[in-house]
Amino acid sequence: MKTVQSLVVILATSLFSGTSFSGVYKCTDDQGNTAYQSSPCAQGKNALEIDIKTGGQTDISLQLKQKKQEQETQKQQEAELQQKIEQEAQRKKDLAEQSKINQQLIKDNPIQFTAFAIPPYTPDNLPELAKLHELRLPEIEKFRRIAAQKALSTGECKRVEAAELSVKSKPEKLVFSINCSSAKTFYFNETELVE
Repeated sequence: MKTVQSLVVILATSLFSGTSFSGVYKCTDDQGNTAYQSSPCAQGKNALEIDIKTGGQTDISLQLKQKKQEQETQKQQEAELQQKIEQEAQRKKDLAEQSKINQQLIKDNPIQFTAFAIPPYTPDNLPELAKLHELRLPEIEKFRRIAAQKALSTGECKRVEAAELSVKSKPEKLVFSINCSSAKTFYFNETELVE
């Protein structure tokens, strides 16, 4: 009976040791010294895992480099996404501030502006033309106000009926149209409106 138990222990040990040890590690340090071992290589060494059954090799150092590069790429992508989110939040805040200034100007000057002379642009409900220049909405709101004031300063516009982005606008140069109660229309490009 003891002989049978001994055989079972020896058989089990050989089976488990065969499954737990399937490879050899070839480790090369910075000086070019190579060592073969049963445990993974220490960090900072070039490492190859050699499968003793198939003879195949896996470059562990390369895998680690690739994994590190993937992690860095993912981290960079997450940082870029966060930056875009912050920029979008800032743009919406700036847009709201410019729209508030416009509405206060209209409220304070009801003789010079109709109530809907500079209707606020909202990101969720933009006119088609404004959608083309969506990233510049805070500037557009500011330029609409300045263009309206510039038209009034000519003396030929007694009251602003509408201050809008013109179809003449191009990505590199926005143009604004101001319609006055005198039936006169003024056009100003953004370079004329820079304060």
